[in-house]
Amino acid sequence: MKILDEVSRTLNEFLLVPGLTTADCTPDTVDLGAPLVRHRVGEPAAIRVATPLTSAIMGAVSSPRLAIALAQCGGLSFVHQNQPVAAQAAMVQAVKRHKAGFRFSDINIKPSATLGEVALLLESAERDVAVVTDDGSPHGRFIGLISTDDFHPHRHDLASPVASRMRPAQDLVTAPPTITLSEANTLIWDHRLDVLPVVDAGGLLQSIVLRRDYELHKRFRNESIDADKRFRVGAGVNTHDYRERIPALVEAGADLLCIDSSDGYSVWQADTLAFVRDTYGGRVRIGAGNVVDARAFRYLADAGADFVKVGIGGGSICTTRDQKGIGRGQASALIDVVAGRDAYAAETGVYVPLCCDGGLLTDAHMAVAFALGADFVMLGRYFARFDESPAPLVRVGGQFFKEYWGEGSNRARNVSRYEHGGGSRLTFEEGVDGYVPYAGSLYDNVALTIAKLKATMISCGATGLPGFHRDAVLVPVSQQSFLQNSAEIQLRDRPGDAGR
Repeated sequence: MKILDEVSRTLNEFLLVPGLTTADCTPDTVDLGAPLVRHRVGEPAAIRVATPLTSAIMGAVSSPRLAIALAQCGGLSFVHQNQPVAAQAAMVQAVKRHKAGFRFSDINIKPSATLGEVALLLESAERDVAVVTDDGSPHGRFIGLISTDDFHPHRHDLASPVASRMRPAQDLVTAPPTITLSEANTLIWDHRLDVLPVVDAGGLLQSIVLRRDYELHKRFRNESIDADKRFRVGAGVNTHDYRERIPALVEAGADLLCIDSSDGYSVWQADTLAFVRDTYGGRVRIGAGNVVDARAFRYLADAGADFVKVGIGGGSICTTRDQKGIGRGQASALIDVVAGRDAYAAETGVYVPLCCDGGLLTDAHMAVAFALGADFVMLGRYFARFDESPAPLVRVGGQFFKEYWGEGSNRARNVSRYEHGGGSRLTFEEGVDGYVPYAGSLYDNVALTIAKLKATMISCGATGLPGFHRDAVLVPVSQQSFLQNSAEIQLRDRPGDAGR
């Protein structure tokens, strides 16, 4: 038995001490770019992101729609592996079919649907136009468009079919899949379009380009894209069926893989990493984890992991610590693993990025994680709250929530991630099933998070994550200091807060 001479600390137990803010510390000069894969010290990584946020490998979080939105914002999504190989590969392909500026059509309806149904759809989605396809799917045969300008609920019979008021395809400007974003935007402005459908030679809808995305594209100039300007996407794998799953995901176009496990310090992860290296050499990149100390980091780095995830039991829906008694406070885990990473880089000349996974309930926690040395973070609850997550939106007690469940819950039944001695079912749960408050658009929330992270770095005198890692000064928080972290008055309700 060995007892560590430390207190296990969370990210909430630290505050950053401000540094000198110099004239070059402005939001425009702060660079949040980070490497996602191992690289020689002093050389650029083969895969980088402009926004160091990735979505968790969870069925309640990472869908093609969210992956596209996050890539537009400069981050990366990891499609979950708790599904058949073909289904996961299809999700990866759905993301790779889209290029920067080309949006997945998420508001679709059949021509036989009623005007009342489309009105309800547009109201609930807070949109003003829907795409009409023969089967109501994002990639069905394109039939037309219908917007709130095409009918009025008090003037037109809401029982009438959408086909009676829609603008048919033959009267609309469309574009082929070969069109560039620049050409698409020219069509939009020349023809005064709100929506430009991209339709293939067979009449099937491939994507849409929205006029309102023009400013979004200008604001987020650093989309995560590959050499062909397709959005980058990651995918989770496990240590059971990796010989079948990994080739399928590589064929589908996955840019980055990650072994999805609650505890990554195992020979099974080393075997999976060896399979990738032996089969693909350096052509396929794969991360591993999760770990909480430098020993485990070194084991996975030596085995060839391209990045290592840090964190056990710190997730908002994780009960591993309660159920198994293992884990470590996220701050303590990062401090130990960061020291191991830096020692490994000094010894080998190879830098292996770290992903902070868990214990991140606020934007301030993210800032502390970056200050402690994390290169990027992986978020579940954060992304589950948004429109783009696949979880259902529900109303509970007059407020809107998104459903959210852990991969260790019986709802997910992710046996490949939480193996309790064999069999095809979970012996006990290591996660819960519940709700998180609905927060609206991913685009708006990620922009807000980026603004907060940049503001924190400016206050600390940093213009990039490497300098932030090196120069940040942190202090442990006492109980009394913790109590003063929030306002001590009764806050006034703000307009728009009701029902949210």
